[in-house]
Amino acid sequence: MKALIYEGPSVMNIREAETPAPGEDDILIRVAYSGICGSELSGFLGRNSLRKPPMIFGHEFSGTIAAMGSRVKASGAWNIGDRVTANPLVTCGRCEKCVTGRQQLCPNRRLLSAALPGSNAEYVKIPAAFVFRVPDDMPLQTAALVEPTACAVRVAEQAAAKPTDAVLVVGMGPIGLLTLQALRQYGVRTLIAVDTNRDRLEFAGRLGASHALCPADGDPLEAIRKLTGGRGVDVAVDAVGADATRLQCVEGCTAGGRVVFTGLHAEQSPLPVNAIIRSEVQLTGSFAYSEMNFRTALDWLADGRIGLREGVVEAPLEEGAAWFDKLIRAPGNVSKVLLTPGGNAE
Repeated sequence: MKALIYEGPSVMNIREAETPAPGEDDILIRVAYSGICGSELSGFLGRNSLRKPPMIFGHEFSGTIAAMGSRVKASGAWNIGDRVTANPLVTCGRCEKCVTGRQQLCPNRRLLSAALPGSNAEYVKIPAAFVFRVPDDMPLQTAALVEPTACAVRVAEQAAAKPTDAVLVVGMGPIGLLTLQALRQYGVRTLIAVDTNRDRLEFAGRLGASHALCPADGDPLEAIRKLTGGRGVDVAVDAVGADATRLQCVEGCTAGGRVVFTGLHAEQSPLPVNAIIRSEVQLTGSFAYSEMNFRTALDWLADGRIGLREGVVEAPLEEGAAWFDKLIRAPGNVSKVLLTPGGNAE
């Protein structure tokens, strides 16, 4: 099969790779769309310890069933050609974290595009337990957004914001844009979006942000204080993961507020711990999603309650390396890049 393989810092090439053979509990999916995730950009630069060359990236995807293992076939649950997406976080299903609905914290978890070969290829293999049927009226392009949407659902869950709260979301990449919409599902109306990219801020405004702040126009923290009568926001979400954005979220929060960190770019960041203690600001992480978050994301996308309506680009797999580079240097008015390993499968 054709695959886009990460071979070293900033080096990706199209290669011929062996098509995965499904084990007895596996499904082989012919990939229609494979999204480029922000967490993979640091991997592309060689700054992510989980992604070591050679590796096939990609864990946001949709497609059709091409083959299945003997036990999957015997179950009668699936047919060749079924339209599907999949939860790429393969977990054990038996540990304390899994059985209590916190699958993303499973100590034995393995992620496609890190521990397992990903979806930037014509085919990807995954256990059938992690495969989800795509509704007939949902385009496969939309189905490829279930995984990042599930991340946003988890962020909103961790934020625990009330409808009357003022919420700051820093970073209007796909996760930030989807998080804005997930928070709106909980009734939040005061949503302050911050980004250096004006195109993405415009997307944010059309997706429900009540205020859009660009650092080029002035200190966002000053603007946040003015918008909140000097008190700061009740909840702040960092969807970037840089030192500056993490600090911005902490400093923009009111005393007794809550900060949710979901961006993974910087391994460590200096924070004003004494001020955090004195203000009783709560800090929490939001990593991936539970199975229920994934199911919720699929339902919300199917209902049209959430999604990326602008700036979604489809590109051949052969252009993947160029798009990784562009998303790092100058994403412009792009909200999500979906690679098409086999052409448009719709």
